[in-house]
Amino acid sequence: MNAITLPPDAVKRARGRPRKTADERDDGNRRQDLLRAAARLFRQQGFAATSTRDIAAAAGMRSGSPFYHFENKEALLAAVMLEGMQRASGRQAGAMHAAASHGQALSARDCLRVLVRNHLEVLLGAESDFIPVMLYEWRSLSDVQRQAVNELRREYEAVWVPVLQALHDSGELQGDPSLARLMIFGALNWAVQWFEPGRRSSLDDLTEAALQLFLKEPA
Repeated sequence: MNAITLPPDAVKRARGRPRKTADERDDGNRRQDLLRAAARLFRQQGFAATSTRDIAAAAGMRSGSPFYHFENKEALLAAVMLEGMQRASGRQAGAMHAAASHGQALSARDCLRVLVRNHLEVLLGAESDFIPVMLYEWRSLSDVQRQAVNELRREYEAVWVPVLQALHDSGELQGDPSLARLMIFGALNWAVQWFEPGRRSSLDDLTEAALQLFLKEPA
């Protein structure tokens, strides 16, 4: 089985940032509290049924506090989706970096296993409200907001492209890799509708089932 060279963007690490002051750290923490509360409520109740007062209460803030950080509820929704994609990309880069640091070249199949497992963790693991909100509330964004989120989504999915192409070249993936990528993401993303932690298979089990579904065994 041919090994695959991981694209540089797949394993890059975040650069260091200047040390923040205490006030800046506190302000950033409050913003993160708002994003987490908004993501949870948008997922549970829907964007239309959730008020900024609900979000402020869930974050332990006064009712007007969200407007210090965000212009309106729509801006908060866009920020939740952008935060979700940034978190997903960071987790993906970390997972690929960890997989590549064991000293052995990874096969394309192994790379896809890492990508699928990480994507399921993003969708179904701890603090997994952000990406499902993007799946549910996409139409609530403005065109400009959708463009910004789409840019991050394309960067995230770009890591998958050489992996799927290598699997197609080896005969393990049949059909057009671009269409396969869309169908794989569609199948994985749908798991947010039916997965119940503790009552169904583990994320590792889902990962192996996905590989069996999408790929042929190598010749």
